[in-house]
Amino acid sequence: MNLYGIRAIYHFEMARTFRTLAESIAAPVLTTSLYFIVFGKAIGSRMGNIDSVSYGAFIIPGLVMLNLLNESIANASFGIYMPKWSGTIYELLSAPVSWIEVLIGYVGAAATKSVMLGLLILGTARLFVPYEIAHPGWMIAFLLLTAVTFSLFGFIIGLWADNFQKLQVVPMLVVTPLTFLGGAFYSIKMLPPLWQKITLFNPVVYLISGFRWSFYGVADVHVGMSIGMIAGFLILCLTFVWWVFKTGYMNRN
Repeated sequence: MNLYGIRAIYHFEMARTFRTLAESIAAPVLTTSLYFIVFGKAIGSRMGNIDSVSYGAFIIPGLVMLNLLNESIANASFGIYMPKWSGTIYELLSAPVSWIEVLIGYVGAAATKSVMLGLLILGTARLFVPYEIAHPGWMIAFLLLTAVTFSLFGFIIGLWADNFQKLQVVPMLVVTPLTFLGGAFYSIKMLPPLWQKITLFNPVVYLISGFRWSFYGVADVHVGMSIGMIAGFLILCLTFVWWVFKTGYMNRN
């Protein structure tokens, strides 16, 4: 294992984050704060509890997951796309580092940034809404597992994209709508029976449900199923990345 190579990629990606703090950290935290003000205070104060949890506290896991998914994908996809765009990807491919070491460096940095942002949002939420975490160990586990999994997914998008517009297609047209429809701001139990069954085909439901369970001990689906869905998607992404580097598909040209 080439630890020097991993460290070089990781430090380069983390340094880029700290050079753009306003875009990388401040903007998502500010946007989420507005959600807490509008939904948690203005609207939440006029709504009843959901599963014995105040509405303002209920939406915290959904908001964290919304930002976590988008930032994980954006960080990883941009990180690997820039070497392709600038032409330095060939230096990376010819360097004495394996695909696993490249993956650890880029995905590790993207996941680290996403987890940092998630924790900052949780700290910001404390300023607006009181909440408790019933299972802090599971909360951290869900946070890490989701950040790594969707950073891997973002890495794949970065390999696939051949222009900056394609980097935004999947997060804007797929991930964000699925998150809003996945119970970020409501419980799927509030939907009619038919729509409850249809919503179960949305994979984001399982992520938000499992993460919310770690806070309040309530979930729309069984927590074991949530863990299984995340683990399955992680394995699928790892398999695809292995195939990409083995065949040279997406980076050959």
